Amino acid sequence: MSATGSIDPWLLKRLVCPLTRTPLRYDQAAQELISDAAGLAYPIRDGVPVMLVEAARSLSGEAL
Repeated sequence: MSATGSIDPWLLKRLVCPLTRTPLRYDQAAQELISDAAGLAYPIRDGVPVMLVEAARSLSGEAL
C-alpha cells in the first residue's frame, strides 16, 4: 500500500477471491477488497489484505 492508502495496482490484478477465484475490486473508503461474485468483503488490516473467508464480511448482512 502507498502512503495515500491505496493498494498497489500490480497486487490488485493478481489477488482473487479465495472462494470463487474471481477478481476483486478495491473499496478505499472501507479498506476492503470486494468479491461481487461471492458477496464478501475482505478486510485490509495494517496494509495487508486478509484473504480468509472466515474473516470476510458478508455484503448481504447475513452471517457466513
